[in-house]
Amino acid sequence: MNQYLAITSRGLENLLAEELNELGAQSVQVVHAGVRFKANQETAYRCCLWTRISSRIIQVLSEFNVRDDMDLYLGAAAINWTNYFNNATRIVVDFNGTNREIRNSQYGAMKVKDAIVDSFTKADLRRPNIDRDQPDLRIHMRLSGEKGVLGLDMAGSGLHQRGYRTEAGRAPLRETHAAALVIKSGWTPEQPLLDPMCGSGTLLIEAAMMAADIAPGLKRKRWGFESIKDFDKEAWLEIHAEASVKARRGVAKVETKFFGFELEHRVLAIARDNAGRAGVKELINFQQGDATELKAPEGFEAGTVICNPPYGERLGTTPELISLYTELGNRLKLAFAGSTAALYSGSNELLSCIRMRADKQFKLANGALDCVLKTYLITAGGVKKEEGETEGHIEQKDVAPDFANRLKKNITKLKKWAKKEGVECYRIYDADLPNYNAAIDKYNDYLIIQEYAAPKTVPEEIARRRIMDVLRATIQVTGVDNSKVILKVRERQKGKNQYQKLSNAERHIIVNEYGVDLKVNLYDYLDTGLFLDHRITRKMLGDMAKGKDFLNLFAYTGSATVHAACGGAKSTTTIDMSNTYLGWAQENMELNNQVGNQHEFIQADCLQWLQEVDDTFDLIFIDPPTFSNSKRMKQTFDIQRDHIMLMENLKRMLRTDGQIVFSNNKRQFKMDLEQLNELGLDAKNISDKTLPMDFAKNKHIHNCWIITHKEG
Repeated sequence: MNQYLAITSRGLENLLAEELNELGAQSVQVVHAGVRFKANQETAYRCCLWTRISSRIIQVLSEFNVRDDMDLYLGAAAINWTNYFNNATRIVVDFNGTNREIRNSQYGAMKVKDAIVDSFTKADLRRPNIDRDQPDLRIHMRLSGEKGVLGLDMAGSGLHQRGYRTEAGRAPLRETHAAALVIKSGWTPEQPLLDPMCGSGTLLIEAAMMAADIAPGLKRKRWGFESIKDFDKEAWLEIHAEASVKARRGVAKVETKFFGFELEHRVLAIARDNAGRAGVKELINFQQGDATELKAPEGFEAGTVICNPPYGERLGTTPELISLYTELGNRLKLAFAGSTAALYSGSNELLSCIRMRADKQFKLANGALDCVLKTYLITAGGVKKEEGETEGHIEQKDVAPDFANRLKKNITKLKKWAKKEGVECYRIYDADLPNYNAAIDKYNDYLIIQEYAAPKTVPEEIARRRIMDVLRATIQVTGVDNSKVILKVRERQKGKNQYQKLSNAERHIIVNEYGVDLKVNLYDYLDTGLFLDHRITRKMLGDMAKGKDFLNLFAYTGSATVHAACGGAKSTTTIDMSNTYLGWAQENMELNNQVGNQHEFIQADCLQWLQEVDDTFDLIFIDPPTFSNSKRMKQTFDIQRDHIMLMENLKRMLRTDGQIVFSNNKRQFKMDLEQLNELGLDAKNISDKTLPMDFAKNKHIHNCWIITHKEG
């Protein structure tokens, strides 16, 4: 008997051990991400052909300690490689793992390859060819700490490559992983099986192959063991022929019903083609369908619903996924009571939207992603269909009722106010309740939910669950289409965050504020291009600007300039360090027909520009960052430390009867009135007059001052 190592994913070791025992393996022992066993040649061939779960089976030739590259070379060189294959065999070395001395897998593979080649040359034989693309035989080296295992890959390529899948949908499961999920789901071949989001059909195809007793490796054209010198061709042909007969007979005997639904016609066509190549096309009923409108098909009774719904690596997909999982849970409870559901996801929070208690759960990593398979005994609890209601109408329990009630009250109050004021974007919730630490802003029919980073005292799992509840409750209360809900996370940090880019969606909408049209970008940055708490300040600038020369420093997207121009400013000068935002400011001006030479846009470091320019203005608006250390600025800037320096320069540029509107967002900002007085300037704090109703509870969100020359 030879020693073998069957490799699998973390969490599947025990399942693989059971499978190998059934296939006749001896001395089966579970190890990390694999199973060790002994077998004769025939059993080894059978294991390769029939394993549904193992990704590779390695014939172990040697195990040795590896402290450094010399140990690695000597350990590999101790094997008489000419006993296992001849020099006409094209080989490649796969190397997995590192340790303190061998930190690069390519280097490790090279040392093993050198030892193999030297073994042939020392025997006065021509060295074998290295072929990375189409080798006849793969040499497998596994390094864990100082323990090395070296052997021959019996299959020659991953055992998940069944030969039936030439195309896949988005984020496909490996065939071996799909088979494991089907087994872990508790499904048996006597039960109907349904996948409401079947993608390229892998889960259903693997299950159908089990029901039909089709060996998963039956379609493979090449095997690594065929290039090993002791290959027993006669035994292999007999094992393969036996499996072929079983497959033909098995398909004819299957009475199990399989159903697959997929929204995209293109992906559905791929699933049908894959099933055809696997030999199970006639067993699976593939249909175009939306999982959120799922109904039990005819012939599906007390079966299993299995699914690998999307779970999204990007936060921005979360609102749509919440809606998907919530509606899927509703459909399961409404149409599949008495059946079992098995759902596999990388997000426990999304699975919680199913609103069912899991009967069992298994942690099964999908590559580098930690995922979980949860099984549910479906009951109709939590979903009621009242008399006279349509099939699609579902009564749902409120999520996060305290938060939902507060949000309803806020919306009722603010909706009338916003209509009267003439604003289309405003805040409807601002961390009103301590357990739901988020801000929600309305932009026309879009909602932006900004999650404030939770304190370190709140466990990450709890914080994540709360923000998921906020998302679900917000969608439920407002009725906003989930595709128009955007989630962002606002960390606590110094300075403004508008320059932090989150995506390249380039999706803009136009909003109206006191009769002024402004372009906002809801997706690509943490901020949208419009600071809602400065709304009254902008309106005030519009009222003050008629007939005046207006300067806007640190202008961002120029919304204050637009208000001033629309208010009748004689001229406007808009300055920002970013060409992107200056271009945006020009677009905002053009939206309001404010074009002409009287409107100037300057790309510059505002601090440097202030020190070098001698122009004067009637009205100056400055809203600097709290702190900045931008590489494009020649110096760091701190608003508390440097505000008097700003005023020294602004005084020089301010005409006799001119006014400076100075605003910033430092919560504990203190104006140095004494030094300001020495400069000959007066300051009036108007912060309370510039705080909009939707920010009334957040009195320190900004402070605002009007600064003028002292009289006399």
